[in-house]
Amino acid sequence: MSRNYKFRNPEGLYFVSFAVVGWLDVFTRHQYKDLLLESLSYCQKNKGMEIHAWCIMTNHVHLIFRSIEHQKPELLLGDFKRFTSKSVIKAIQENPRESRKEFLLACFKKEAQKSSNTTNFQFWRHDNKPIELWSNGVIQQKINYIHNNPVKEGIVFKAEDYKYSSAVVRQIMLEKKDC
Repeated sequence: MSRNYKFRNPEGLYFVSFAVVGWLDVFTRHQYKDLLLESLSYCQKNKGMEIHAWCIMTNHVHLIFRSIEHQKPELLLGDFKRFTSKSVIKAIQENPRESRKEFLLACFKKEAQKSSNTTNFQFWRHDNKPIELWSNGVIQQKINYIHNNPVKEGIVFKAEDYKYSSAVVRQIMLEKKDC
């Protein structure tokens, strides 16, 4: 598996998707999704991550972002993934109500043993499949894809009803624009 994420344009706007190892459904608990939201907010405020759209599914995340403070986008995304992997694993370890704790930790440990650059646990898959978005049409197509992911999966009927997506923010902005 290539770790060359191919972020060719440091100022580019990128669509990325990244998944939990083994496509494990970790984000069925709000507590873990909230950790990702806190980290995205931190990256916006402190690391120069400009976020255009996002969605947290049960086992993967979709994100459209750009680096606006001269940091390479692959390093920015790598920082986000490293921090969130540690924080979510710690939350799993410390959650007395986590019935899947031993199973999840064993899976993360097994994946880490397969990788030369990971020590105790590997939470995220290494691939991100970045796609640079080059036109308004492509940007809109990817935003629609991201926001409709929970609808396609049968989680909600309308994209803006899904709490862990930027679709609700987009809907509010569209409604204000129509006024």
